[in-house]
Amino acid sequence: MSTPTIPQFSVGDYASFALAGAMGCGITHGAMTPIDVVKTRIQLEPTVYNKGMIGSFKQVVSSEGAGALLTGLGPTVLGYSLQGAFKFGGYELFKKTFIEYLGYDTAKKYKNSVYIGSAALAEFFADIALCPLEATRIRLVSQPTFANGLIGGFSRIAKEEGVAAFYNGFTPILFKQIPYNIAKFLVFERAAAAIYGAIPTPKSELSNSTNTFINLGAGVIAGCSAAIVSQPADTLLSKVNKTKKAPGQSTVGLLIQLAKQLGFTGSFAGLPTRLVMVGTLTSLQFTIYGSLKKTLGCPPAVDL
Repeated sequence: MSTPTIPQFSVGDYASFALAGAMGCGITHGAMTPIDVVKTRIQLEPTVYNKGMIGSFKQVVSSEGAGALLTGLGPTVLGYSLQGAFKFGGYELFKKTFIEYLGYDTAKKYKNSVYIGSAALAEFFADIALCPLEATRIRLVSQPTFANGLIGGFSRIAKEEGVAAFYNGFTPILFKQIPYNIAKFLVFERAAAAIYGAIPTPKSELSNSTNTFINLGAGVIAGCSAAIVSQPADTLLSKVNKTKKAPGQSTVGLLIQLAKQLGFTGSFAGLPTRLVMVGTLTSLQFTIYGSLKKTLGCPPAVDL
């Protein structure tokens, strides 16, 4: 079999990848805001919200009104749109760069390493963009009276605690998002390849509906895998953005303190809710991303 030609992406192609990623992540994370609110409440106050996902939904609505389920919608949509642009656009950039540097045959031999390296590098830059808005979101969800919306919350943190406060959670967000993104892209690539390999019809001849179904299925598998891998760090991130450091305490010191308080069981608080949220949004992200790439006329990526 001949070696596939590596496509030459233009700046416009990368801009389209970024736009498709931004829309996929912004739309899905925004739609999942009510679930994320409940998940964060369970993580932060497990003794208060101890009735499972449905019971906690009812508890939030009965005590604060249905509007409370949309707390943090603004920073969620903006933050994850920025993250999605860097995440998907960066993944395409780094994956192609690795393939060109290694050569197709070598890259195919070590494709897991190519997927892992591309996902990790893309997520690092994505988290730089996401962190300030995620800090604002968690503050709004954990302290409903803190501020009125994105602008108010962002401005209050900057004014009272300084710009550095937006990055208090940068270390845990890296520990959460980089393993999450590695699992997300690695498992998706392998799951999709396995599904396509089990179908006798060549991929290029499959209908759009079949490709959409495959993206959804592989996305659910990838999302659940990513949720489990990153759950302890997700819980720590929720805690660290609500807990003030003691005088002279480092971020690492605070993380160690919180990890000891949580223990193994506490680190996985809210996992069932997060499995629903992440499994759903990941499958939808890949589906939206794949569909928008076609709509925007992006060239196909190289399959390893």
